[in-house]
Amino acid sequence: MEPTLQTIREAAERINAFIHHTPVLMSRSINQKAGTAVFFKCENFQKAGAFKMRGAANAVLSLTEEERQRGVATHSSGNHGQALAKAAQHVGAKAYIVMPETAPEVKKKAVAEYGAEIIFCKPTLEARESTLSRVIKATGASFIHPYNDDRVIAGQGTAALEFLQEIVDLEVVMTPVGGGGLLSGTAIAVKGLSSAVEIIAGEPEGADDAWRSLQEGKIVPSASPHTIADGLLTSLGSKTFPVIQRNIKTILTVSDQEIVQAMRLIWERMKMVVEPSAAVPLAALLKNKTHFEGKKVGIIISGGNVDLGKLPF
Repeated sequence: MEPTLQTIREAAERINAFIHHTPVLMSRSINQKAGTAVFFKCENFQKAGAFKMRGAANAVLSLTEEERQRGVATHSSGNHGQALAKAAQHVGAKAYIVMPETAPEVKKKAVAEYGAEIIFCKPTLEARESTLSRVIKATGASFIHPYNDDRVIAGQGTAALEFLQEIVDLEVVMTPVGGGGLLSGTAIAVKGLSSAVEIIAGEPEGADDAWRSLQEGKIVPSASPHTIADGLLTSLGSKTFPVIQRNIKTILTVSDQEIVQAMRLIWERMKMVVEPSAAVPLAALLKNKTHFEGKKVGIIISGGNVDLGKLPF
């Protein structure tokens, strides 16, 4: 069943004791640059460093006792793997995470620290999926998809729910888009609370499959995405696309250079560690200022898991 505002409210209650209620921050100098009021919902301060904790926690806490015994499995180059490993550890379940060999060192380390078993594979979707199905066959673990899962989508929607409870008169809410879990969960929560709020996604030019999918009215998979925003390389899923198609009119694309500038601006002005993917919505706002003029804009900062040894500035 596609999640509803009600399912998102239930998810918020389910995960309440387990996640951080992240702060909403502002920056006067960013407001001046943007020419409007911008509120940042800081999921970079979430457990495991990203919004993914919400969806993973909701999925794991929704499992039956028998399913927990068998453990959970997924494929992830980072944030979802970390979040699932941490949520599984919390309930004493085993987590099996299939990761591409090329995943950032910082993310491999974090997954291991949360007690998950990592199975490495070649960095292609085909390799991820075939390795994962071998693991599931061998262990009987439940597959928790990084975004194409109703429990995960509902969990991700809880960030927007908190956001709009705190800042009640937002006129625009922005998120980045990769697989669409955060964007679709946000869309369901926001539209459920107020049909007047506009939801806009930011996407890298080098991985603009969501933008192309909206243009063509069907999922256009990401063929060979190339962007510094390593969290946004995936294509939309069969569960996320219909929600996005129904609720999102505008996806704004930005270059890697614009992403790095926005990321640097957040680091310098807000003293916050954010990963490139998290800077994409701000980059989109700064590139399209006239679209946002005089509107109260809320941006969900998706995460802060960045390799400090490889900063792009």
